[in-house]
Amino acid sequence: MTTKRVFSRYGGYHEAVADEFRSGLEASIARQLQKAGVPIIYEAYSLRYTIPAAGHIYTPDFILPNGIIIEGKGLFEASDRKKHLYIKEQWPELDIRFIFSNPNTRLTKQSKTSYAMWCEKYGFLYAKLTIPEDWFKEKPKTAEGLIKKKKKGEKGDK
Repeated sequence: MTTKRVFSRYGGYHEAVADEFRSGLEASIARQLQKAGVPIIYEAYSLRYTIPAAGHIYTPDFILPNGIIIEGKGLFEASDRKKHLYIKEQWPELDIRFIFSNPNTRLTKQSKTSYAMWCEKYGFLYAKLTIPEDWFKEKPKTAEGLIKKKKKGEKGDK
């Protein structure tokens, strides 16, 4: 995987993964999946959810063959946390799990709550940097509600 120099609102210019993934953590998760012989299903599905009075679409980062949804997070902003609570409320049968760069990171500088503590409070499973091997071996989960996204250039794409 190659890198390129990009600008980020969070810290100016830096080296970023220059392939199909949005972050180095996502690229790392993809490498783990590849090494484990698990198909890489990256941002291939979307899911409709509603923020009161407005419809939105969530695109999961990865979906394991058993239906577990993996979301890679370096920075876990308030808007992301709010979005995942709406999704969990509206799609409680989905199994969404997080891979954090550091689950002990605090939600804000002033907060006593870490990403891990937030997940535990709201019933989300999480791990640090890599997907635990036992997640691959779990029984199939439902993927009801997920809508297969069309790739750029497919018929019907604008």
